[in-house]
Amino acid sequence: MSLAQLTAFFGWCTVINFAVLCITSLILVLGRGPISAMHSRLMGVAETRLPHLYFQFIAFYKLTFLVFNLVPYIALRITA
Repeated sequence: MSLAQLTAFFGWCTVINFAVLCITSLILVLGRGPISAMHSRLMGVAETRLPHLYFQFIAFYKLTFLVFNLVPYIALRITA
């Protein structure tokens, strides 16, 4: 795999994961009531605990997105 192909791969991974992060955040912000009720019933978690769990999920996803997608992409762009 060439450097250009690897850079393109990480670039598209970054775009796709950023879109997933934005869509997930919008769904959780705009549909808080119905989503919380559904997740509470599915997982057996109290609705009062769900905002904390949502925040943890988005924070973890954002951190992994930055470390495994954006940073390698930026490093490859700098070296190319």
